[in-house]
Amino acid sequence: MAPKLRQRASLSTKEETPAKKRNEQNSSKATEKSKNDSKSSSTDHSTDTAFRLLIAARLIAAITSYISDCDETYNYWEPGHYLLYGTGQQTWEYSPEYALRSYAYLLIHMVPAKLYWYILSFLHAEPNPMHIFYFVRCVLSFVCTISEVYLYKNIGKEFGIHVARIALGFSLLSSGMYISSAAFLPSSFSMCFSTAAIAAWFGHKYELAIFYTAISSLLGWPFAALLGVPIAVDMLFRKRNWLTFFSWVIISAIVILGPMIFIDSMYYGKLTIAPLNLIMYNVFTDHGPDLYGTEPFSYYFMNGFLNFNFVFGWAMLTPALIILAHYLPLEMRHPAQLPFWLSLAPLYLWFLVFFFQPHKEERFLFPVYPLICLHGAITIDVVQKLYFHAKSKAFNYAVSITNNYVKCTKYVMIFAIIICGCFGLSRTYALYNGYHAPMDIMAEVNKLGMSQNIPKDMEINFCVGKEWHRFPSSFFFPSNNWKLRYIKSEFKGQLPQAYAQHENATSMIQPHFNDKNKEEPSRYFDIEKCHFMMDLDVGRITKLEPNYSHKKGRFRILKSVKFLDNLKSDPVYRAFYIPYMTEENVAYGSYNLLQNNKYKFTEKKI
Repeated sequence: MAPKLRQRASLSTKEETPAKKRNEQNSSKATEKSKNDSKSSSTDHSTDTAFRLLIAARLIAAITSYISDCDETYNYWEPGHYLLYGTGQQTWEYSPEYALRSYAYLLIHMVPAKLYWYILSFLHAEPNPMHIFYFVRCVLSFVCTISEVYLYKNIGKEFGIHVARIALGFSLLSSGMYISSAAFLPSSFSMCFSTAAIAAWFGHKYELAIFYTAISSLLGWPFAALLGVPIAVDMLFRKRNWLTFFSWVIISAIVILGPMIFIDSMYYGKLTIAPLNLIMYNVFTDHGPDLYGTEPFSYYFMNGFLNFNFVFGWAMLTPALIILAHYLPLEMRHPAQLPFWLSLAPLYLWFLVFFFQPHKEERFLFPVYPLICLHGAITIDVVQKLYFHAKSKAFNYAVSITNNYVKCTKYVMIFAIIICGCFGLSRTYALYNGYHAPMDIMAEVNKLGMSQNIPKDMEINFCVGKEWHRFPSSFFFPSNNWKLRYIKSEFKGQLPQAYAQHENATSMIQPHFNDKNKEEPSRYFDIEKCHFMMDLDVGRITKLEPNYSHKKGRFRILKSVKFLDNLKSDPVYRAFYIPYMTEENVAYGSYNLLQNNKYKFTEKKI
């Protein structure tokens, strides 16, 4: 029996309702998907922009920054030069008797250099060692950029895109990132991979976080394992994911430490676990690193301000401001996000350990440089929220703080980035303007060696005295017939010596090495046999450090570049470059390339 019209209408309505609901649900899902796609597209665009900005900044650093730490020259560039060319300086840490440094670490830097050398040779171009030096620096800058972009992306997930953008602004223009991003140092290497580990942690990629931490601490700097402690706490005690943690610790040890032990044992000629040897020397010997100088507790505060200015201070205030912001009507953190006490722990754990060590060096803070920018950004974000909250209370704004504070207080963020950026650029240019001279002098040495006036089959003795610690490496020598020599100065510690001319030089125990930084007179060379010399003239002389530039009968100046005289310069103006004012408040000496008058290689001043 056919249904009545009303019944048909009723049935029709009942039939259409589920369909209508399905359409609405599909429409809702499509809208949500569209929003997510739009958000993803926006994030991808933001990440691409971050990469472009960072790679430009880091490549500039690779080309223009100077070597500020002689440890970089003699413990990494010089052994690296030996691996490539068969000549270079060896420090006591590379003696098989001590074996504190890893050749595996050197090889991962020198393999790209060798590939670059092969490509140039294939193209029938003469590979200039100095070009290889800068190529390796550019590779290091690229790796640093990738790690920073990865952190930027995951800061956005963990703390919000606003915090990520502030951190990016601070990082781009900071002097600290300028000096650390292209440095050939384990602490810089650990900075990159610890940054990647923390980024993976923020992105809940726990396996990657463990693996990157292992690379950072085993292949790079063993003490960087400290930054992995909060990750371990999260996995073991919050997530209770013991199986994943220990599985990946074992996998990482096999994949990283296994090849390291094999390579280092091959080079040293005996079973060697370099990271373990380094820890044993620094922690369990009665002399250890304190032989190389101690600094007061305030050292890192001063250094932090120089490299990050106000950002460093803001990073120290982050916990206090987060506690204060806890009492504001803010949007609750998603359960998947890490609690603040845990996500912020790596930086303060690092400070807690290293601030109280007597032996302090600038590079010891490199691994946490990106975290300083992150914490400074979080502080500015909280300040914006606090300011907006106070303003909304005062003027009775009927708005939600979580949705409007960024828009209404963006000038706070802009001002913070601009003022810190100006200080950062000022500091960076002050470093370049005041201390880049050794790189300029050695670039001229490289050019001089390429001229037809210098015999290619003659051993050229290039001497350094008190300026031995500013020598940027043998990569600036035009060829292997140039040899670095040391002349006696007021320095009373142990100098490096050349690798033995033997195919198994890395496994040979050379005499005259010690682990107590005692002076070794065997290092000194007869100044009469020096063909060229690099020396600084600031007008101060001692018995062992005469002014060689003024000894016209013995030397003549081929090249002179200004170099900041710290003792005669105002501390503020030498630390930060201020146009017009700095030049009136600082003094310069002359960094000189000298030629022995006994040897007539050049006819005119360069």
